[in-house]
Amino acid sequence: EVCKLESVPLDFGDYHPLKPITVTESKTKKMNRKGSTSSTSSSSSSSVMDPLSSVLDGTDPLSLFAAAADPVTTTATMDSTRKKRDKDDSSAVGSDFEPWSSKRGEILSRYTTTEKLSIVSGSFSRKATTTGSAVSEKVRTRLEELDDLEEGSQKELLNLTQQDYMNRIEELNQSLKDAWSSDQKVKALKIVIQCSKLLSDTTVIQFYPSKFVLITDILDTFGKLVYERILSMCVDSRVSLPDNFSPESVNDTAKETCLNWFFKIASIRELIPRFYVEAAILKCNKFLSKTGISECLPRLTSMIRGIGDPLVAVYARAYLCRVGMEVAPQLKESLNKNFFDFLLTFKQIHGDTVQNQLVVQCVEIPLYLTLYSPAIDWILQCIAYRAPEVLLTEMMERCRKLGNNALLLNSVMSAFRAEFIAARSMDFIGMIKECDESGFPKHLLFRSLGLNLALADPPENDRLQILNEAWKVITKLKNPQDYINCAEVWVEYTCRHFTNREINTVLADVIKHMTPDRAFEDAYPQLQSIIQKVITYIYDFSLLFSVEKFLPFLDMFQKESVRVEVCKCIMESFIKHQQESTKDPVILNALLHICKTMHDSVNALTLEDEKRMLAALINGFIKMVSFGRDFEQQLSFYVEARSMFCNLEPVLVQLIHSVNQLAMETRKVMKGNHSRKTAAFVRACVAFCFITIPSLSSIFTRLNLYLHSGQVALANQCLSQADAFFKAAVSLVPEVPKMISVDGKMRPSDAFLLEFLCNFFSTLLVVPDHPEQGVLFLVRGLLNVIQDYTWEDNSDDKVRIYTNVLHLLSAMTQEAYIYHVDKVDSNDTLYGGDSKFLTEINKLCETVIAQILDHLKTLGKEETLKRQSQLALYFFNTILAHGDLRNNKLNQLSVNLWNLAQKHGFADTKTMVKTLEYIKRRSKQPEMSHFTDLALRLPLQSRT
Repeated sequence: EVCKLESVPLDFGDYHPLKPITVTESKTKKMNRKGSTSSTSSSSSSSVMDPLSSVLDGTDPLSLFAAAADPVTTTATMDSTRKKRDKDDSSAVGSDFEPWSSKRGEILSRYTTTEKLSIVSGSFSRKATTTGSAVSEKVRTRLEELDDLEEGSQKELLNLTQQDYMNRIEELNQSLKDAWSSDQKVKALKIVIQCSKLLSDTTVIQFYPSKFVLITDILDTFGKLVYERILSMCVDSRVSLPDNFSPESVNDTAKETCLNWFFKIASIRELIPRFYVEAAILKCNKFLSKTGISECLPRLTSMIRGIGDPLVAVYARAYLCRVGMEVAPQLKESLNKNFFDFLLTFKQIHGDTVQNQLVVQCVEIPLYLTLYSPAIDWILQCIAYRAPEVLLTEMMERCRKLGNNALLLNSVMSAFRAEFIAARSMDFIGMIKECDESGFPKHLLFRSLGLNLALADPPENDRLQILNEAWKVITKLKNPQDYINCAEVWVEYTCRHFTNREINTVLADVIKHMTPDRAFEDAYPQLQSIIQKVITYIYDFSLLFSVEKFLPFLDMFQKESVRVEVCKCIMESFIKHQQESTKDPVILNALLHICKTMHDSVNALTLEDEKRMLAALINGFIKMVSFGRDFEQQLSFYVEARSMFCNLEPVLVQLIHSVNQLAMETRKVMKGNHSRKTAAFVRACVAFCFITIPSLSSIFTRLNLYLHSGQVALANQCLSQADAFFKAAVSLVPEVPKMISVDGKMRPSDAFLLEFLCNFFSTLLVVPDHPEQGVLFLVRGLLNVIQDYTWEDNSDDKVRIYTNVLHLLSAMTQEAYIYHVDKVDSNDTLYGGDSKFLTEINKLCETVIAQILDHLKTLGKEETLKRQSQLALYFFNTILAHGDLRNNKLNQLSVNLWNLAQKHGFADTKTMVKTLEYIKRRSKQPEMSHFTDLALRLPLQSRT
């Protein structure tokens, strides 16, 4: 009763519905605006009321707005309606409301056409106006310009492709912005009117939803420009209006401009552009009165009744809802009235006019009905937003009265909260069964129901019946695309509420439907989605791989890129959810197969990032495999993995680390005392590493792994194997390039080499000499390599390495070394402080010191004096920490280095002072009296 169309008594004497309204000028009324006047108009066409103006209570649009501007009228209206408002304008839409912007992309991609389109284009010539003309003359000129757009000065562009059409619309959008920025406001309005007119054209009907999206983008731009323009006029003393301003705080100039815009729009003759352009600037009513928006919405809703084409009308309603939700989301009554108006006119869809139009365009009813979906879905989303559950009951009743219309039922299920829909699942299934399937297929309704049930749970007692009812319909679908679209949704419901048995049945049914004629090739996204849902709900992989049809389902992914993506998803889930290591043969075989698929996709064109990602996933799997105390089985697994994943270097590196760890675990179990069997096993581990490392391309990875594996071999008393690793590392040093790639950028390698060699020296302290190779053969070999290595001219790393060698040689002269490897006799035990051994070390020290001093001499040039000073102090500290300063030669050398560091004024005085204080403190310790003499011989020079 509330939404029933109003009946207007008409006298059919000389009445014609298309007869224009005559507007006559009435006397000028003084307004309360500063120094401005405005004329009001009244309708005097005849005693008969025009059907479109009847909703305006007998007044034409200009009179209506003028009346609204009258302070007396405005105040009275505000007083009468203030009590009716439940909420103020501050009510806003929350983040849980899906915005229009998230829907437009889907609409544009879904509603396309190959037909040729046409567009009416205006010439937009700006007429010159005489400066200083009267206000009435300016108004008349502007009205003439608008008339010019409606009556002529237009050309129609024919035979445009969809892309051309979209480009043209984009040009119009840009023209609007350009016209506005160049202060051609009338031209901007003309463009908007012209674009709005295009919304009455349904000649290529399947493109209409996309056309609506494109053109309302322009309307939105226009509405924003107008609003911001008026808002900028409200800025007073550089203080802008707050968000929730009241009309009283708006100045007269802004109100005048705002009214002017509404007057211009009210003079547009055609209904559709008049409606759309006014709706676009609906928000501007805030500048005029508090109740402006709440009064305009019902009037605009009634205006839509004048649109004859039901498709055009429903999109007009959608736009009004869109604007209404933005500017006044609390005015739900207008939104509801808008939708109920649509329901009253719903039977038009099946009328002769529409049917004839579809015949001409060769469009089937099912396709035509889908054109309504975006608009109805949006309207219902606006109505259902934070609506009580009782509204859903009311909507379901209305759907029943309309014969359970499938289109409406689908939109209702899409719009209302999933909890409300799920609670009434059996009711909806009953309604779906009774639907007429000719216009809108039932499987789409089951899909919409399934989407809700993926988000909310139905009553527990109904769950199995719901699945049976839905699957009964889905499994009968002949079209593979229709089938997979529904199955994809209902798989989640099955995984959510049922066991592996039901999931297996569903997967078997999907395989049965999608295998014939290789239908799966057109449904990879949906099949991927099914896999994703299954692994989301079953993350116990022993259960997952016990689902008989899971691996056969994977076999449907025969396109390599898609297959790899699916494998990545499975591995990511495994790494995320697998808490404990596993040796389950079912899991291992399945995941090895999946990892092999990923590995085999790597080729010369594969990006480094992709390789890294695949390697990380495979490594995650390798780390989770454990056979407990069965170490031999574990090593066999690593050997198999090496043969399977040989193209991914990070996987080989991980395998080497894993095998080294296995050797150390064996040592731990045996508490360092290997039996014949375990000794053979650790040698097998060492051999695995030794033959795998050379296959790696990164030179520093190889160096570090040689060192690491050598340390593991040493810890397991495999001395000859350790020697082999260390020799390999020494022989690899000369191959280190000057520049290496780090994170895609080329960097000098010196710093990395210095770091490696320092680690290497630390290990060499405990490595015993080979009985057949001579004293310190590894140290000598490494020194020869360092000597021959070509260092950068501006680098002092060679000296820093030599000073670290001195640290090593000093540690080797001690009677007992500062650390050892358990059950390995180092050189302190082998030589027992033998004088010949110490003599060899001293000779090496003299050679190294000579090399350092030679380098210091080469830094005597003016531009390198600062480097010389720093290195001299660095070498001085090395002698101080590791040398025996009771030796006169060494003592004199340290004094010379101290003086050299200060010689040219580049020394850091604070450091020198602290160093001298340290020497004085050491001199007070027992047996350190010689430091007292040294401190006296070390002068401090001032920088001046």
